Amino acid sequence: MAEVAKVGPAVPESVLKKQKRNEEWALAKMQEAEALKKKNAANRKLIFNRAKKYSEEYEAQQKELIQLKREARLKGGFYVNPEAKMLFIIRIRGINAMDPKSKKILQLLRLRQIFNGVFLKVNKATLNMLHRVEPYVTYGYPNLKSVKELIYKRGYGKLNKQRIPLTDNSIVEQGLGKHGIICVEDLIHEILTAGPHFKEANNFLWPFKLKAPLGGLKKKRNHYVEGGDAGNREDFINELIRRMN
Repeated sequence: MAEVAKVGPAVPESVLKKQKRNEEWALAKMQEAEALKKKNAANRKLIFNRAKKYSEEYEAQQKELIQLKREARLKGGFYVNPEAKMLFIIRIRGINAMDPKSKKILQLLRLRQIFNGVFLKVNKATLNMLHRVEPYVTYGYPNLKSVKELIYKRGYGKLNKQRIPLTDNSIVEQGLGKHGIICVEDLIHEILTAGPHFKEANNFLWPFKLKAPLGGLKKKRNHYVEGGDAGNREDFINELIRRMN
């Protein structure tokens, strides 16, 4: 008697389709992961080289500055630093008794809360705005150490209108990759040198939310030159940033 071939239970077509789709998805996911791994490896090398280049550039600038100061001293004069390209502004006063125009300027500068801080490019328009709101803010010229500490410690980026902490270089690349800024070191360099994409880089950075200064403020109603806190404090802004960061 001929043996009857054992036929398993029929698999519905929808299940077969689902299995095939899942296999295709798994393959696509694997290929994507491989491509991302290769891209990250290439990026790591590029980021390292850029960071090294920036470090050498900052070192050369520092050496040149020391050399120029020594030459000036030998000639019996003194060296005057070139005009700063970029400022850091901190709001030190609240909303009480503020006129509407000053309130609007502070909104344009993105300084909506007390002890908020932002970077700003120096030009005639920004200086006029600052002059108008001088009693409510203090500002000065941040150095490399201040810019680095602010971005690494309190840096948040704007992605899809959301405030995202800068925990990874990929966040910077998502926001600013099209401008050639792919890592935090690129972002620091662009801000510090007030480069061609300063506007985009600064707009990507969320306003810094600083803490109340350690040791407090002296007298925020008076100008800095009168022993108060408001207005331009030039290089002494770095000391204030240390106390507020």
